[in-house]
Amino acid sequence: MIKLKIKHTLKLFVFGGTGYGLLEILWRGKTHWSMLITGGMCFVWLTSLFKKCAKMKMPKKCLLGSAVITSAEFVCGCIVNLKYKMNVWDYSKCKFNIKGQICPFYSMLWALLCIPISMVCTVVSKKEKG
Repeated sequence: MIKLKIKHTLKLFVFGGTGYGLLEILWRGKTHWSMLITGGMCFVWLTSLFKKCAKMKMPKKCLLGSAVITSAEFVCGCIVNLKYKMNVWDYSKCKFNIKGQICPFYSMLWALLCIPISMVCTVVSKKEKG
């Protein structure tokens, strides 16, 4: 049972990391390994969260999902950009940014991204039940 749970979580992680990496390549023309890890972790967290909040209305899911993704982005940004100076992204030119790592514009995009993520999570949960 534990091996199945680990295998399932690993599949979600790979799917989320790959999906986010591809999305970032489409948006910016490039990605970074740290984004694959962050995307994978966010997808695992969101799948678990959306499964627990299955009856929650979509606008609330989007706000909650955006908060999760924006928080992960801030933590990752503080590590890879501010501490290790990898310069993966810089939102310092965006209005109301925090340390150049997060900003309302991208938080809004993360909220919109939670619509298809929620749909995928619903499919994953149904398949998991068998």
